[in-house]
Amino acid sequence: MSADYQVHADVAVITLNNPPVNGMGYDTRLAVVKGVAQAVADPAVKAIVITGHGKAFSGGADIREFGTPKAIQEPNLLSVIALMENCSKPVVAAMHTLVMGGGLELALGCHYRIAAPGTSVALPEVKLGLIPGAGGTQRLPRALGVEPALNMIVSGEAIKSEMLASLPGQKLFDQMAQSHQSLMDEALAFAREIADVRPLPKVRDLPCKHPQGDAYFQFARNMVKGMAKDYPAPPKAVDAVEAATKKPFAEGMAFERENFINLMWTPECRALRHLFGAQRAASKIPDVPSDTPVREIKQVAIIGAGTMGGGIAMNFLNAGIAVKMLETKQEALDRGVATIKKNYEDRIKKGKLKEDAFTKRMALLSTTLSYNDISQADLVIEAVFEEIGVKEAVFKQLDAVMKPGAILASNTSTLDINKIAHFTQRPQDVVGMHFFSPANVMKLLEVVRGKDTAKDVLATVMDVAKKIKKIAVVSGVCDGFIGNRMIEQYGRQAGFLLDEGCTPAQVDRAAEKFGWAMGPFRMSDLAGNDIGWAIRKRRYQEQPNMRYSKTADLLCEQGRFGQKTGAGWYDYKPGKRDAIPNKDVEAMIAEHRKSLGINPRKISDEEIVQRLVFSLINEAAHILEEGIASKASDIDMVYISGYGFPIYRGGPMNYADQLGLFNVVQAMHRFAANPHDDAEFWKPAPLLAKLAAEGKTFN
Repeated sequence: MSADYQVHADVAVITLNNPPVNGMGYDTRLAVVKGVAQAVADPAVKAIVITGHGKAFSGGADIREFGTPKAIQEPNLLSVIALMENCSKPVVAAMHTLVMGGGLELALGCHYRIAAPGTSVALPEVKLGLIPGAGGTQRLPRALGVEPALNMIVSGEAIKSEMLASLPGQKLFDQMAQSHQSLMDEALAFAREIADVRPLPKVRDLPCKHPQGDAYFQFARNMVKGMAKDYPAPPKAVDAVEAATKKPFAEGMAFERENFINLMWTPECRALRHLFGAQRAASKIPDVPSDTPVREIKQVAIIGAGTMGGGIAMNFLNAGIAVKMLETKQEALDRGVATIKKNYEDRIKKGKLKEDAFTKRMALLSTTLSYNDISQADLVIEAVFEEIGVKEAVFKQLDAVMKPGAILASNTSTLDINKIAHFTQRPQDVVGMHFFSPANVMKLLEVVRGKDTAKDVLATVMDVAKKIKKIAVVSGVCDGFIGNRMIEQYGRQAGFLLDEGCTPAQVDRAAEKFGWAMGPFRMSDLAGNDIGWAIRKRRYQEQPNMRYSKTADLLCEQGRFGQKTGAGWYDYKPGKRDAIPNKDVEAMIAEHRKSLGINPRKISDEEIVQRLVFSLINEAAHILEEGIASKASDIDMVYISGYGFPIYRGGPMNYADQLGLFNVVQAMHRFAANPHDDAEFWKPAPLLAKLAAEGKTFN
């Protein structure tokens, strides 16, 4: 059973018991229904208390059932709530820790509610592209007031129970418990107190009006539409809450349900639900059992105090883990510490960090110039110059001084982890931890698994990633791993588009209109054009047949390395990030085009986007086939959390699935026929060709 039933003298207690967050799955719903029937049939029972086991009252729907028949099988959540509401004996919800989505809707269907302090309360459905579908938009405005309810529903953010309890006139909580520990005792006492009170109160019977009526909802609609942009759910949430103020309860419920079901089938909702599952799946490694023992990480050492090293350090300091930074020169250490301080001080100024938290974090940071001082660290991460000779020197030193069992990690973005591991006598302890810049902001962490990396090392690093609030995705060893290997193809296409007639601004506009945070040329300017230049120089030696547009090399020869030099594909004013098109750059591109004998043509936004995105998809199919990524959804997570791919499209592989792989392959055949493109590259990867032919999808 996934709900427990006990009787305490004259009060029945139903405890949801479906770890980790007591999701309202089919078995749980069935157990609740049986529990209520048992309580109603027992003449000794005068009232019912419903609560949740462990660390949640209920987190809402059971995500494991999404998309399966069980999700809507009777008794569905609406039926369970109706059962509570119409129960002949009073039902009290004893809420604690986490009350979200369907869990809050269930509580709103009870006659009374008591909450522990510190409880997080939310209707987060908009984050999955939905609105609440079991009465949340109809009952919460009645219980809380229209405005605070609407704010909660359109933001999806959690609010603490104490704050909600302080709202004037709120009927969400009938009582606040003194503490989490005393909640059940207080709930039982409250249940006995109201056991004989009739009629039984129902949230649905409470009045629901806004004094400004139409004017308020028009204002809310305009605000929400501006903020929601490409997401259809928040404006629909406004419509549903407005319906609560204008329609009888039953009609409002029908309106909510209709909108909920329609949203369920939108591409945005499907994309967000896909990512919700993908994020959880990313932490699961097929051959590393979830109960693999992890190594204890209490102290971390970081080699290199530059921008990357300092950013990595902040992640651990934020999580309360002690960090020792190592550099070759004192001034480099001083600079690194000063940058970390400044980043924290900026957060204090913006009100995002309290002074005492800053003091605590800085107290965890120490520095050294000697490898001997870091010998006892549990995890060491190098963030030194991206050159194999430099890495070799560092890892040989680490091998000599680090204690047995310490994890040795490299922050390399392209270099061979297997080679790095064999600079040591302990290749089983070596792993790649590729942070994305700025490391204290970007969510993605590529965990690179070498051929000798031990399973407990992988399990430990994935566990650490969780602690430092990163989305970790495992990659095998290849040049560029998952993200950078794919982005190289994207960059090549961007270059060919310039050769054929586009300006950098036109390509960026089309990409950003599609939903990318930044187009390829703005992205390159931000990262530094010299980085791509160094990779291309290596490619010319290693893969002389790989074609590139020469425009990026010509740009770098002029010293236009991007934002850091104030000039790249665009011009930049000091202290500003606005990209200003440069006529000389456009003239340079036109001149190069002429030298190739290419007559510029008008290229549509559709072609720009398809060539950029489909190049990612084809390379990703090769990556999957080679086993570099274990599943397509991992690639989606890399691109959503590390490269600014539009969230509402669910990542490149999900986007390909939605378009239909047949259509992707047909477009690739067209691009292969373009004499100025790379026909060899556009040959569909065998996996892509196979799935398209069979009418299947990546995910």
